[in-house]
Amino acid sequence: MKTKKGSIIAYLIIIIAVFMMMMLPVVADFMLKLNILRSSINKEQAFQIAEAGINYYQWHLAHFPDDYQDGTGQPGPYVHDYKDFDTQEKIGEFSLEITSPDTGSTIVIIKSTGKVEAQTGLERTITVKYGVPSLAQFAFLSNDVIWIGGNENVGGQLLSNNGVRFDGTGSAPIQSAKETYTCPSSQGPPCPALKPGVWGSAPPSVQSFWQFPVPIVDFASLTSDLAGMKSSAQDNGIYLPPSNKKGYSLVFNADGTVSIYKVKNLRSNPTGWDVEGNAHNEDVDYSARDILPGYDHYALPLNGIIYIEDDIWVEGIVNGRVTVAASVLPYSPSTAPVIYIPNNIVYSAKDGSSVLGLISQKNIVVTYYAPNDLEIDAALIAQNGSCQFFYWPGNIKDNITIYGSIMTFGQWTWTWVNYWGNVVSGYRNTYSNYDSNLLYSPPPNFPISSSGYQMLNWVSD
Repeated sequence: MKTKKGSIIAYLIIIIAVFMMMMLPVVADFMLKLNILRSSINKEQAFQIAEAGINYYQWHLAHFPDDYQDGTGQPGPYVHDYKDFDTQEKIGEFSLEITSPDTGSTIVIIKSTGKVEAQTGLERTITVKYGVPSLAQFAFLSNDVIWIGGNENVGGQLLSNNGVRFDGTGSAPIQSAKETYTCPSSQGPPCPALKPGVWGSAPPSVQSFWQFPVPIVDFASLTSDLAGMKSSAQDNGIYLPPSNKKGYSLVFNADGTVSIYKVKNLRSNPTGWDVEGNAHNEDVDYSARDILPGYDHYALPLNGIIYIEDDIWVEGIVNGRVTVAASVLPYSPSTAPVIYIPNNIVYSAKDGSSVLGLISQKNIVVTYYAPNDLEIDAALIAQNGSCQFFYWPGNIKDNITIYGSIMTFGQWTWTWVNYWGNVVSGYRNTYSNYDSNLLYSPPPNFPISSSGYQMLNWVSD
């Protein structure tokens, strides 16, 4: 019996040993999977903490849109504890790195890194871009009627607070705030007549972009803070008082500078008529000018603001980000200056690094002697007037190309046609291409939307 009992114990020991040898890998595998599960939970929690940091700063920007230092006035990163809602115990933290917008841009970059207390060294990161859209989101925006002729192409969104006749080509929304309206004779036959908000002889593929009625755009919101621009120009930009001559000529240079001249004499031209039917006997091209002392190849100001209380002629190669305003405060139709475009204005690169804003209190006028083939790279605002080429009978040119945006209070035109649709003054062909960089990176001090920050990009590690 003793021998048999000893044998049973030996068998039991062997069986237990074999069982343990078999179970050890199972237990090890279970523990490994448990650790992986815990790590996955911690990783997900760190991700959610990082996302909480993004949500927090989105809220912060909604209440303090110009604060990129988390209310501290100090450089980051900015660390916040993340606590359990029920127990108020710290379970992790998020660290924020904020990149403020570049000059003229509205894009802010938020990088949030989430960590958990339960696992040292584990981090998850989310990087988000937010931006406030500018009101330069339109290829064309007008408070008055618009007529796009058969030889005109619009490469961007168009909106009128009045009615639109569209006979040309386009590939983006073509909008009117009117359900119907009585078109004026300036929109050609059969006007005056009752018409839909958008109408014309555009092909069906273009008519598919017609939208009306749409909400009106308050044109008063386009009025930049000219008093603020003047103050900024006087402090850190370029400010020029009345010239006591004919005005100033600005020539932008490819090296990122501007040369500024005083215009002494003007080149004569015949009487022209504007879109309101008013006669203009003034000469609009310079013939003689002297360099303004100290402003030969003058570096563009860091704040990008040039404010001039006189008429301005603008041309050249723009290399940088700048806004030019022609304004005399307070506004009066009799003293408001005009911006003239006598020659090409082109960007050194069309990648958003160069942008020009032209803000005129009154009109922006392409001059009588402007080139037959003209290119204007700029965002244009005629606050109380129109962007236009005057009706000079018989002064017919070939092509005008706009790369940017046009916002005009009154009617806009580069081309005049007679009753039969024949060009009698201005440019035969118009090509308008919207600069998409303007949406979130407008020229300095350009008006922006009241919609607040919108998410542009979201990336996680």
